[in-house]
Amino acid sequence: MEIQNLMQEIRENALDKMEKRSPEDLAASWSGEDILYSGKGNTIFIVLPTSGCAWAVSVSGGCTMCSYVADSPLEKVDSEELIDIFKKSIGKYEIKEKTVVKIFVSGSFLNPNEIPVRARNEILKILKNKENIEEVVVESRPEYITAEVLKECCKFLGNKIFEIGIGLETSNDYTREEKINKGFSREDFERALEIIKTTNLDCDVKAKAYLFVKPILTSEKNAIDEAVKSAEYAESVGVSRISFCPATIHKDTLMELLWKGGSYQPPWIWSIMEIIKQVRKSLDIPVIMDTAGFGSRRGPYNCKKCNSLLKNMIIDSNLNQTIPEDFECECKDKWRSEIEYGDITRSTTNLIRKK
Repeated sequence: MEIQNLMQEIRENALDKMEKRSPEDLAASWSGEDILYSGKGNTIFIVLPTSGCAWAVSVSGGCTMCSYVADSPLEKVDSEELIDIFKKSIGKYEIKEKTVVKIFVSGSFLNPNEIPVRARNEILKILKNKENIEEVVVESRPEYITAEVLKECCKFLGNKIFEIGIGLETSNDYTREEKINKGFSREDFERALEIIKTTNLDCDVKAKAYLFVKPILTSEKNAIDEAVKSAEYAESVGVSRISFCPATIHKDTLMELLWKGGSYQPPWIWSIMEIIKQVRKSLDIPVIMDTAGFGSRRGPYNCKKCNSLLKNMIIDSNLNQTIPEDFECECKDKWRSEIEYGDITRSTTNLIRKK
């Protein structure tokens, strides 16, 4: 595929420039308020340094918007070191009532070549023994989701909710393959969901769909329409929760290359608000909108007058699962014009924004 050849070249150039860092330096953790299946609660986020996303370091070159492989040591990290890093990370926090632990590995938690089986099982066993932890959330590509792996994870995790986030990105196969270079189809996604739904398990395994807002070569109006349709599709095939990821410009990606050339711009925050309003009305499952990068030069942006206010409204909407109140700002007319005329001009960049 043409896009894979391009992505491989971009990825190789990026990896050549990477400054090597130790697993200990790459590990990270933080905490905050979040929405659990049981309501408002607390989250502990833990980033574990692994060898890197298998898809990103393959000949495919990985996804067009992602540079998380840069947060990996790009070599195997043994089980003992990963377990030690995890223990140190979780030990920093008081585990309050109604806590979810979210584990990120810049790839697939269920891929044994990224997270050794011993490390995976020991981490889950540690979480099993933390009484106030209600949910454990990990991420995986669909090809690593098998009945055998799920049974083993449940064996070590016990009777907690085990949520697996899958980067579906969009329900449109053409967009996922040709604009994102994701490397799997809706059929692959649905197969993974079917395994989760039909396997007899000792813990409550749920699927979450990550949906990407505004891939490259996508107009503002189409980005909104595709995001809403993708959410409706994801609910219809059985996911339990949806997490939207509005585009931010990562370094050393095809998206950054197009952005620097004036051929791409992240979505307006107005578009994010519109997506939330529509999915809150049409869906019955929890929907979260990530606000990373909002108001920055490389992220979703309106104008300095309303960026922070709308970001806070979206965070509140996440926690309460409510529709944000209507809000007006002078920059909204520019957004309306782009929605109305963007498809006519075939533009995938935004009008000049007032900053």
